[in-house]
Amino acid sequence: MNKQEIKEFLHNLEQTATKNMIVIDFGNVDKWKDSLGWTVGIKELGQLTKHLSRGAKYLRRFYYGEDYGPITTSAILTPWSDMVLNKAKMAGFEVVSKRVKYIPDSKYEGGFMAKCDLDLEMALDLLKDREKYDNLILFSGDGDFYCLLEYLKSVFDKAIYIFGARNHVGAELYDAHQKGTIKEIFYAEDFEYRLKYNLSRYPQVK
Repeated sequence: MNKQEIKEFLHNLEQTATKNMIVIDFGNVDKWKDSLGWTVGIKELGQLTKHLSRGAKYLRRFYYGEDYGPITTSAILTPWSDMVLNKAKMAGFEVVSKRVKYIPDSKYEGGFMAKCDLDLEMALDLLKDREKYDNLILFSGDGDFYCLLEYLKSVFDKAIYIFGARNHVGAELYDAHQKGTIKEIFYAEDFEYRLKYNLSRYPQVK
C-alpha cells in the first residue's frame, strides 16, 4: 500500500469515524519490532487512530498489562509498564488493564514467567458494546481472535479491519480474510512513516 492508497483508506474510514472501534492489543503490537526493525510508537498510534475514530473515548481502547513485578504485595508499577500506560492515556486512549501474573518457572531468567492475557477482556468488551460501533479496527495479528471476528461478522455484520506486521499475522486471520470475514488486512510496514517511534517528535527534557 503506497501513501496515496493510505490517504484514500484514511479518508474513507473518516466518513464513519463516530462508529469505528479501535482496539490496540499492545502486547501483540510491541512484538512487531522483532521483524520490523523499528518500534511502533504509542504517540504515533494515537495520531494515526484519531483519523479513524472520533467521539466517545471508549471507541479508542488500548489493552496492556499492569506490571508490578514478581512481589505480589508490590503497589509500584515497573518503569516500563508505567511509561506505556501513561503514554497511552496521553495519546487519548481508554486504557484497559489488569495485573501481570508472575508464575514460578526455573526456565525463565529470574525464575518467573510473566503472563497477562487480555484476549477475553477484549472479546467481552466488543460483544457488550456491539451497539456502539459498526466497524472494528483491530491492531493485532493474533489468530486466536478468529472465532470472535467470525461471530461479530456473521451475527452482527461488523466490518472488520486488521493491522498487523507481515510476519506477525496468524494464518487464521488470512483464512478469515479469504472468507470475507475480515474486510482488509493492513501492514505496519506500509505505515512506517506514520507509526515509527521517532524520538525527535518528543519534547526533550532538560
